[in-house]
Amino acid sequence: MDWRRESKVLGLVIVVFAGLYHLPVGAPRFDGAVVEALSLVRWYAREHVLLCLVPAFFIAGGISVFVNQASVMKYLGAGAPKALAYGVAATSGTVLAVCSCTVLPLFAGIYGLGAGIGPATAFLYSGPAINALAIILTASVLGLKIGVARAVGAVVFSVVIGLLMHAIFRKDARESALAAAPPPDDHGGRPLHRTALTFAAMVAVLIFANWSGAAGGIFGAVHAVKWWLTAAAAAGLGASLTAWYGLAWWKPLAAAAAVALTALLRRDDPVLPFTVGTPAFSWAVASRPGELRDWFAASWSFAKQILPLLLGGVFISGLLLGRPGHEGLVPSAWIATAVGGNSLGANFFAAFSGALMYFATLTEIPILQGLLGSGMGQGPALSLLLAGPALSLPSILVLRTIAGLRRTLVFLALVVILSTVTGALFGWLFP
Repeated sequence: MDWRRESKVLGLVIVVFAGLYHLPVGAPRFDGAVVEALSLVRWYAREHVLLCLVPAFFIAGGISVFVNQASVMKYLGAGAPKALAYGVAATSGTVLAVCSCTVLPLFAGIYGLGAGIGPATAFLYSGPAINALAIILTASVLGLKIGVARAVGAVVFSVVIGLLMHAIFRKDARESALAAAPPPDDHGGRPLHRTALTFAAMVAVLIFANWSGAAGGIFGAVHAVKWWLTAAAAAGLGASLTAWYGLAWWKPLAAAAAVALTALLRRDDPVLPFTVGTPAFSWAVASRPGELRDWFAASWSFAKQILPLLLGGVFISGLLLGRPGHEGLVPSAWIATAVGGNSLGANFFAAFSGALMYFATLTEIPILQGLLGSGMGQGPALSLLLAGPALSLPSILVLRTIAGLRRTLVFLALVVILSTVTGALFGWLFP
C-alpha cells in the first residue's frame, strides 16, 4: 500500500466531510446563494446552451472535419506571417461576436487543427471582447469616452495578447513543431467556396438566433425578423449539405417540417422550434455514413468535453456572485466598495473579479451602470469591460482542458494585467 497516496486521499475525504458536515443550510445568505446558482444554471441552459453552444459545437466539429489543415496552417499556423495571422484571428472574432463560453468550441477546433497559440488566443480574446453591439451600447449607456476606450482596448488587446502568448510559448514542443513543419498539401478536397458557404450558413444561424435588438435602430429592425433570418440560414445549410455532401434531400426537409409544425403550434415560444430542430438536424447528419457522421461525432466530442465544465463553472459563479441584481455568497456591497476610485488596487480587483464572473453578451453594461452609480471609478469600469466579457470561471475551467494549465494561467494573467494597467491609465486621464 502506498501510504503517502492514501494519506492524501484520507485528507481529502476529511476536508470534504467537514465541509458537508458544517454546511450552513438554513442561513439566509447561503440558501439564497444556492437558489441563485441554480437559477443561473437554469437560465444558462435555457438561453445559452441551445442558441449559442449547440451551433458552436457544430461549427467546431465542422472545422475539424471539413476544413483543410493546410488552410489553418497557412493563415493561423505558428509559422504564418504575423500580420496575416493576427489580422485573420481578430477579424474572425469580430464577425462572430460570441460570449466567453461560446467561443471555446471554436477555439478548440482551430487550435486542435494546428493554429499557433498566438493567433488562436488572439481569436479567443477577440470573439467575446470585440462585439460591435456591446461597444455601441457601452458608448450610449456608459458614455462615449469609455465606449471608445473599450473598442480601442479590445482590438489592441487581441493582438498584444496573441503576440505575448506566442513569445512566451514559442519554445514549447508543439509550437516549435508547428513552426518547423512543412506546409501541408492543400490539394484535393471540395472547392473552397463550397466549404466557405457551408460555414457561412452555420455562422449565420449562430448570429441571428442570438441577435439582440437592445440598441434599437438597424439592430432592432433585424431583431424583429431574427427567426426568419435564422430559418433562411438553416435552409441554406440544408441545401448545401444536400448538394455538396451527399445528404438525402428528404432528411433536411423532414427536419424543417418538424420545426415548422412546432412553430405553428407554439408561436409564443420561438426557442421551442429551435429546440426541436436540434435533434432533428443531428439525426439527419448522423444517419449519413462518412464525413457527415464524422462531423456529428466531432461535434458530440466537443460537447462532452466542454458542456459539463461550463455548467459546473456557471453554478460556482452563481453561488459566489449571484445573478445580475441578486446576491450570492459575496455581498455586492463588498465589490462596490473595492472598486471605488481609480487606484491600481481597485483596477486590479475589477479586472480579476471580472475575469471570474460570467457575463452573457451585453449583461455587463447594466451591471456596470449600477456599480458606477454606487461609486465605481471610471478606470475600474474599463478594466472590468476589458477582462469580464473575454473570460469567466466556466471558460477558464474549459480552457485548461484544451490548452493546458500553464497556457490558461498565462492567458488569464495577461488579460488581468493589461486590463488593470489600461484601466488605471484611463482613470488617471479621465477621473
